[in-house]
Amino acid sequence: MADIRVFGGPTALIEFGGLRFLTDPTFDQPGSYPSGDRVLTKTAPTAVTPAELGPVDAVLLSHDEHPDNLDTSGRAFLATAPLVLVTRSGAGRLGGSARGLAPWESVELPRPDGGTVTVTAVPAQHGPDGCEPVIGEVIGFMLTAADLPSLYVSGDNASLAVVKEIADRFGPVDTALLFAGAARTLIFDGALLTLDSAQAAEAAAVLGARRVVPAHFDSWGHFTEGREALEAAFTAAGLADRLQFC
Repeated sequence: MADIRVFGGPTALIEFGGLRFLTDPTFDQPGSYPSGDRVLTKTAPTAVTPAELGPVDAVLLSHDEHPDNLDTSGRAFLATAPLVLVTRSGAGRLGGSARGLAPWESVELPRPDGGTVTVTAVPAQHGPDGCEPVIGEVIGFMLTAADLPSLYVSGDNASLAVVKEIADRFGPVDTALLFAGAARTLIFDGALLTLDSAQAAEAAAVLGARRVVPAHFDSWGHFTEGREALEAAFTAAGLADRLQFC
């Protein structure tokens, strides 16, 4: 089983198949961060520093255009990573070790003890239908190996239809790292930009996930539902035993 540690916001360390993966690195201090014509407010520090984290084998970057998913310190960290998997447009902006993946495109990474881990980019929709021209490209990831249970990283996704599409291809999944929090801003009249708690529970059921690890539900002011809402939603859905805060 994969070991997952969530450090606040979208930043989590996944140890899978002997490899270390970091999701959406955000290490800056609390404060206000411009994002287009909006300002996003970070309310709590990340629970680890890059020095404490140590080296990783790859960064799984859902997108590079929002400071709550990639901040200044996170960009500096990318320069130390041997591989950054990101959207196609993001790879063009980032350069360096960034490799762009389209949805359903895969890359195979060698494991220290032999064999490979397959990382497959999967769709993600960061808002209501038709949001992409405003929000930009976003992806999630599926980690698989011949001898290991599968692991899904949602990235910033607000669409259960997208979750159903992923479940049709990969389900059931063992572990789902779901970005939740019911993120809302003034964009799209306050429509959801990530899953709310009830949707996260529904996503768990659709995926058939044995374990759900929530991320990106705290540390930023635009998240409208936190741990209590997640616990209540999973309890109401009869899935409380699957929820694991790491």
